Amino acid sequence: MDLLLESGRAPGDVLVITTGEQHPWAAHELSFGENSYWAQHDAGDDVFYTDATVADRAASRPVVVVAVNGGAEAAAASALSLAHSRAAALLIVCGDPQRINSVLGTSV
Repeated sequence: MDLLLESGRAPGDVLVITTGEQHPWAAHELSFGENSYWAQHDAGDDVFYTDATVADRAASRPVVVVAVNGGAEAAAASALSLAHSRAAALLIVCGDPQRINSVLGTSV
């Protein structure tokens, strides 16, 4: 994330989708309620972190980062497909390359 921001990307340009455990920011913000959490998304002022199971609600952003950090294969495949459709300029996929390739149906 630091490299993206240091390279000139605005925080509101970035959407992060996790396939396993929620990012701590998302868990914290959801503790204030879903309405507050999604209002931050709609404001578009900061990096927005969401779980793959609800990421379809997220709007497109210039940069989408997918953290394949667990979860079911189907959730990872769905998140990767969704991220591809939401990334306007740059898609970054993080995680175990073998698992990512397995989900994508490719070989290393």
